Amino acid sequence: MLQSRFFAFVLVVILFAGCATVPITGRRQLSFVPQSQLFTLSEEGYRQLISESKLSDDPQKMEMVVTAGKKIAQAAEEFMRENDMEEEIKNYEWEFNLIEDGATVNAFCMPGGKIAVYTGILPVTQDETGLAVVLGHEVAHAIANHGGERMSHLLMVQLGATGLSVAASQHSEQTKQILLQAYGAGTNVGFILPYSRKHELEADHIGLILMARAGYNPKKAIPFWRRMDTMGGERPPEFLSTHPEPAKRIEDIKKALPAAMKYYKKQ
Repeated sequence: MLQSRFFAFVLVVILFAGCATVPITGRRQLSFVPQSQLFTLSEEGYRQLISESKLSDDPQKMEMVVTAGKKIAQAAEEFMRENDMEEEIKNYEWEFNLIEDGATVNAFCMPGGKIAVYTGILPVTQDETGLAVVLGHEVAHAIANHGGERMSHLLMVQLGATGLSVAASQHSEQTKQILLQAYGAGTNVGFILPYSRKHELEADHIGLILMARAGYNPKKAIPFWRRMDTMGGERPPEFLSTHPEPAKRIEDIKKALPAAMKYYKKQ
């Protein structure tokens, strides 16, 4: 009886789980984490990080981050308005910070539009256009709701683990643990990691469109990602990685460039 109730509950969750459409790519995604919850968690995490970090006091670098960030954000808002998706970002409050950390080659955009760039990535971006590649990619993650989709996937995996635990309750504890470990490894390699790589490639695609609409040449994405490739060091096999293999990434960018260039040529 307990198993039947549980699986009935899971079925209800699946049937009533929200689905959304990713901007630009049109991919349908699982999304049943409320945006308000995402924004609250993001705001709290962002404020804590900023309070614990040393912000750059270089006005030229900061100006470059803000300039590129605002152009990309405006391009994102314009696209969403033109495609009747303004509701998805109506509560975004864009903010840009440059964190002084030369060892961290990274940047991010939280759901809600909170952006941080680490100074460690600036030697790789080289200029404002290179920075636009990064910010286009990160803003793309945010407007595509990749964070909410990841949380939705993790909740589904947790539901599955609970169901498996209930189903295996009649077996020995050792057998139960073996089943749960196999389930965890299988869902990670077969579900979570592939979607992470999908998100990265999708953010590349959307990011090209955003930077082109913002007036930056999307062709500059290829040399940027080649430079990033040299920073990667030794990598795990792609099926165990959160990111796509660099050659695959560049190949997909080349395929997406013609569509992006149409927007750039209109500038």
